[in-house]
Amino acid sequence: MKAISFEKDLQSNAYPGRGIMLGRTADGTKAVIAYFIMGRSENSRNRVFVQDGEGIRTQAFDESKLTDPSLIIYAPVRVLGNKTIVTNGDQTDTIYDLMNKQLTFEQALRTRTFEPDEPNFTPRISGIIKITDGNMNMAMSILKSDDGDSASSLRYTYSYENSLPGKGRFIHTYMGDGNPLPSYEGEPKLVDVNNDDIDAFTEKVWNALNADNKVSLFVRYIDIATGETTSRIVNKNK
Repeated sequence: MKAISFEKDLQSNAYPGRGIMLGRTADGTKAVIAYFIMGRSENSRNRVFVQDGEGIRTQAFDESKLTDPSLIIYAPVRVLGNKTIVTNGDQTDTIYDLMNKQLTFEQALRTRTFEPDEPNFTPRISGIIKITDGNMNMAMSILKSDDGDSASSLRYTYSYENSLPGKGRFIHTYMGDGNPLPSYEGEPKLVDVNNDDIDAFTEKVWNALNADNKVSLFVRYIDIATGETTSRIVNKNK
């Protein structure tokens, strides 16, 4: 698979939905996480990311306009020891709780399926980074309906051992806009990751997202040698 530009891929899609990119800087020293949310409805756009312990959670920007919190209010990022979990829904908690009971990432997600938002049946996308003794391993998952059939689930898990410097993997919920929204197809995309500092990288990603549909962005760099983290949050609602 040939690596593509993360920035250009974002620019080419007005509505990828929610997206996760996990990777490693070109100098090999830092793990990189990017998670973004987009929205078409007023309810989806009425959100911000806020810090929550070592992770983040979504929160209504204007509580008076919140209509249905069930699929939009959740903790996208949580940290369990040397593992950082990032997802597009409350399966973050499922992964955290069951891995804390010694189940695997894949086993935890076996207890979940796609979102019950007929007719879209939005895929649940999940990622995890584990850093041990200077090594970085990661995995990604997508749970989706089989061609919009609510009775059939497709489950894909992708594991990346000793992730390569300068490369990342990118997965998102939708192929683009539509009604119903077309679910993501294929394995996570291979994207280039350079040595931008976190502020430059965050700005590039935020500016690449569609101006009308973007809602919030979270970026984290993790020093692979020390485990030290640096994070950024950008919210359209201020």
